[in-house]
Amino acid sequence: MGIFSNILNKIFHHGQAPTDSPAMPSGDAAAAAGAAAQNAATATAVAAQSVDVEAVMNDLAKKSTEKLNWQTSIVDLMKLLGLDSSLNARKELATELGYAGAKDGSAEMNIWLHKQVMTKLAENGGKVPAELRD
Repeated sequence: MGIFSNILNKIFHHGQAPTDSPAMPSGDAAAAAGAAAQNAATATAVAAQSVDVEAVMNDLAKKSTEKLNWQTSIVDLMKLLGLDSSLNARKELATELGYAGAKDGSAEMNIWLHKQVMTKLAENGGKVPAELRD
């Protein structure tokens, strides 16, 4: 599962009890294919929901011991979601979302990533304020 899928799942499943999935025996290609299909189905089901992204993120921010500015910082957004926000993770996210510039952790890349994540969340059924997408 990609980093954006992880972001989507964390936001769209916020406050829900985690579901247990059966353990997969190693080397079982059929089980791996089944798990991949299940992940795709889960992502599709998640996309069919409408979630107030701002409310979810503000709720997470209230519970955080750190003061994180998720509204403008991709690093802070990822930290609030409990995801790896390292440069390598952001490079991977940039590749996944089609960033064409230098993947060097620049402000330009990080701003682009944040706007793309907000836009993609909205495209997948998330309620995202316009000022966070533009």
